[in-house]
Amino acid sequence: MRLRKKPHTDEKLQNFADFVTRGDVEPIQKDSARELHVELGTGKGEFITQIAERYPQINFIGLEVEATCVLAAARKVREKNLSNVRLIVFDVENITEIFSEHEVDRLYINFCDPWPKKRHAKRRLTNEKFLERYKKILKVGGEIYFKTDNRGLFDYSLEQFALTGFEVRDVTFDLHANEPPENVRTEYENKFSEQGVPINFCIARAANG
Repeated sequence: MRLRKKPHTDEKLQNFADFVTRGDVEPIQKDSARELHVELGTGKGEFITQIAERYPQINFIGLEVEATCVLAAARKVREKNLSNVRLIVFDVENITEIFSEHEVDRLYINFCDPWPKKRHAKRRLTNEKFLERYKKILKVGGEIYFKTDNRGLFDYSLEQFALTGFEVRDVTFDLHANEPPENVRTEYENKFSEQGVPINFCIARAANG
């Protein structure tokens, strides 16, 4: 569930200005010697803070369009004292504006809005137009880790990955049936798992950059 918009959110975000920006990546220090992983749609930060804590040698950037959600994520980052996380209030639609070509090692797309109506297909984060943008910022061999509870979106995404030249591997329609130890669960993932809803997962590799 998305957080309701709260007053003074932007003012409160100023308290986290050392690692939170709005629509701008310039103030965020990016160490090119480290791998850079980016989560598209960070939400309240459950996933990115867990994985950043597990892999302190990797830099993580979370993109989220809703400032209220970013505020919640920022509080988690501060609470865990994570120095390898940066958050940006930003619309993924314009992702090529803040990352250079072949700069990102990995993208995470976790339980994005399925936009089930056909006329809204272009809004899906795994639509061809988005995937072409991701290819520009991913390194050759860079990967997209994709999870969803929505089987229709998953089947659609597999088609879109193939259409845009991604190599797909580790496809599963029930991730938790034999859950790998390296899997980091999201808030939605735990919710759906408790309801008995299977989790779909795959890795898409940008073979041609």
